[in-house]
Amino acid sequence: MSKKQKKIQIKQLQTELSFASNDTLSFGEGWGEENIYITMNFISIQNIDSLEKWVKQALKIKKNPLKNKKLGKNKTLGMLFFNSSLRTRLSTQKAALNLGMNVMVMNFTSEGWTLEFEDGAIMDQGASEHIKEAAAVVSQYCDIIAIRAFAGLVDKEKDNAETVISGFLKYASVPVVNMESATGHPMQSLADAITMAEHKTPHRAKVVLTWAPHPRALPQAVPNSFVEMMQKQEDMDFVITHPEGYELNPEITKDSKIEYDQNKAFENADFIYAKNWSNYKEYGKITNSDPNWTVSADKMKLTNNAKFMHCLPVRRNVIVTDEVIDSENSIVIEQANNRTYSAQLVLQKILENRK
Repeated sequence: MSKKQKKIQIKQLQTELSFASNDTLSFGEGWGEENIYITMNFISIQNIDSLEKWVKQALKIKKNPLKNKKLGKNKTLGMLFFNSSLRTRLSTQKAALNLGMNVMVMNFTSEGWTLEFEDGAIMDQGASEHIKEAAAVVSQYCDIIAIRAFAGLVDKEKDNAETVISGFLKYASVPVVNMESATGHPMQSLADAITMAEHKTPHRAKVVLTWAPHPRALPQAVPNSFVEMMQKQEDMDFVITHPEGYELNPEITKDSKIEYDQNKAFENADFIYAKNWSNYKEYGKITNSDPNWTVSADKMKLTNNAKFMHCLPVRRNVIVTDEVIDSENSIVIEQANNRTYSAQLVLQKILENRK
């Protein structure tokens, strides 16, 4: 097969298979048709074709998490952490073990070389290894690479470019999974969707994402993915509430309803999802610390006996009062539990795709 024929074949496959924008074509040795397959990456909630189907599949996995124990036999998940983790690390590792996978974990902040991500860089400063070699090497050791790399909250353009995830997508030869990046946390929002499905209301539910104060500047990744997930919920009403000036990226929120009066937003809500994020316009800065935005019992009384949600970790009596998070309507622990099944579904789909 000539190079021209190969290029034509690639374009035909891309058109016919209509794979997601974050998926890539991979080629086995020999370039035969049987050696060409789609590498399924999970980078964004937009990689989910049908949220309803995925949630149903995750709930099915939850009922029998060891059913596909043989699927991951002799397969290895490499988990690379550029930032700290508790739920993400443990739940994803448990999900891989449920599928029979081997797991390797590396903390780049304390164990790995500092990586250079810029092509053509003259590496005479701090970085010791280029992403080209690092991604290629890790790909030889692992069948799936899962990455956690937060926003730096200094350079908006750099964070939006998703430097770390993009580098691995470009140079890794195996599937890449997002365990929270600069702009998104899709496995968290999938777990949130699973949790809400388990508490489905008999009527059309109202879901509120509320900003709350925090002493540190936090990324927009979790609220971004939650917004994108809610935009896929056809049977729910969705409202975002935050102080004026704390708008998220408009390319993500699109036409989602925004209400600057938190009390008004809470009225008749069935789910309250609290989360802090730093200012997107004045990028990475804290421009509001108003304690009146803390989710309190009095505010929850405005709701329709709403369930309280948060991704954790949470600053008690800053984001939410003890009375609310310790109440029977708090489902934060259930959310954390469902992180295992959102991760397991993602890994299972990737493994099945590569069979």
